[in-house]
Amino acid sequence: MTVYIAMLRGINVTGHNKVAMKDLRALFEALPAEDVKTYVQSGNVVFESHAVDATGIALAAEARIRTRLGLTVTVVVRTSDEFNEVLSGNPLLADRDPAFMHVTFLAASPDGDRVAALEAGGEVGAPDEFRLLGRQVYLYCPNGYGRTKLNNAFFERKLAVAATTRNWRTVNNLAELTRG
Repeated sequence: MTVYIAMLRGINVTGHNKVAMKDLRALFEALPAEDVKTYVQSGNVVFESHAVDATGIALAAEARIRTRLGLTVTVVVRTSDEFNEVLSGNPLLADRDPAFMHVTFLAASPDGDRVAALEAGGEVGAPDEFRLLGRQVYLYCPNGYGRTKLNNAFFERKLAVAATTRNWRTVNNLAELTRG
């Protein structure tokens, strides 16, 4: 069995796309998944599955949410090993306050030309910073995530890939849930 983390984009935000966590757990149990746990109300699910294709799990979860709840949401899935690599691979963490760190998880690998254009674009103004590594964008937003233009919409537009963002504390707590 593989341990996975699923992150839903845009549920239970300002009263939109409301999903009860008990309903979300039931949806994942029907995938099938085992030992399903949710974390906070923003659509984080930790579970075990015999499935070996994270993309297939994400698509199946999106389809179930659409048919059972009538919501169209992006689901991004990572294995616990991938998630732990995210924790250990944060290039911005060394000398910055983790309270202002976030990770944008991309649903797929972005096109290399789009990545190059984003990195060369110079559109990010201090003090905000980002580093794109694989399917993750590490963010440092010292004035708060709510005040940066480095949000999901920005990266989705620039990279043409669906995304969802979690703060560093949530990333750590989700990784901890995968361990026990």
